[in-house]
Amino acid sequence: MKIRYYKKIDGWRWVGFLLAMLGAFTLSNANVETQWLGWSFGLASGLIWIYMGYKDGDLPRTLMEVMWFAIGIRAVWNWLQ
Repeated sequence: MKIRYYKKIDGWRWVGFLLAMLGAFTLSNANVETQWLGWSFGLASGLIWIYMGYKDGDLPRTLMEVMWFAIGIRAVWNWLQ
């Protein structure tokens, strides 16, 4: 099994991580009125991770993030209606 080492972890990975944590925190506060905001943070994080997965040549991770991005769009759309 090959372990990947990322020698250059740029700031975008940290931004994606922080947005994901902020989204999870917002979604877990059980306030229905802010659920759309948590999903929006998740969408922004997903976009960053889709790009990182594509840039790294990691197709499974990219496809997983595309799936979560699509679910996030659906969730934001449902919450705002």
